[in-house]
Amino acid sequence: MPPQSVTMRLNSLVLGDFMSYNGGVFDWWDEIDESEKWQRGIFYVLCASYALVSFVALVQLFCIQLRVPDYGWTTQKVFHLMNFLVNGLRAVLFAFYKKVFLIKPKVLEMVLLDLPSLLFFSTYTLLVLFWAEIYHQARSLPIDKLRPAYFSVNGLIYFMQVCIWIAVRLTHSHAAVEIARLSISVISIIAAVGFMIYGGRLFIMLRRFPIESRGRRKKLYEVGSVTGICCTCFLIRCIVVTISAFNKHADLDVLNHPILNFIYYMVKV
Repeated sequence: MPPQSVTMRLNSLVLGDFMSYNGGVFDWWDEIDESEKWQRGIFYVLCASYALVSFVALVQLFCIQLRVPDYGWTTQKVFHLMNFLVNGLRAVLFAFYKKVFLIKPKVLEMVLLDLPSLLFFSTYTLLVLFWAEIYHQARSLPIDKLRPAYFSVNGLIYFMQVCIWIAVRLTHSHAAVEIARLSISVISIIAAVGFMIYGGRLFIMLRRFPIESRGRRKKLYEVGSVTGICCTCFLIRCIVVTISAFNKHADLDVLNHPILNFIYYMVKV
């Protein structure tokens, strides 16, 4: 047998063994994805996790209200209320996962799945607003434009998202669906930038003060860790949603990708 033929045969055998090995390694992933039992278990675990976070937010809201009942609806109270709503809505969607992923028309499914993401954005940009107000007050800067800016940005994003949903309903085009998903990526980038700007500014400002008390050290650690975690979460969301918009094998909004859903939503929770 000629040397070239021997080499080609050896290469084909090695490549075949490699592909067979890889297929065996990832068979368990495909089995879980296609298993209705695993799908049910994973989505119910996600439901329980988000319900727990929602319950904790509600308890914190009641504790704050009992501690300072005379202050009305402060930014902190609204933040915990919105956390309760967004995580509670996620829990309900995961509880009825089968009906949600198979609902018709497609635009209704998109509204149900995108709405928690929009509320999540509003919730955590409210935290950015809170930090921005603290920073501006500490630097003797005007704060009268911060709240209007928050409402304007959120209002514009909700308006644009509604327009995209209407376009999806009228055109039924795949391009409109991709634009809807990419809009969530853009929203996530905006939130990450907001945390980097005002979380970073507040952290640097706190570091410049002499850290004498335990409370100040705790606040410095809190601002730094929350800024890092929130930036990371929003950047992960941006990357994952962008990839899923162009790659159906990475799509999260389907029944047969429970492992991807579990990893993605547990990182976010």
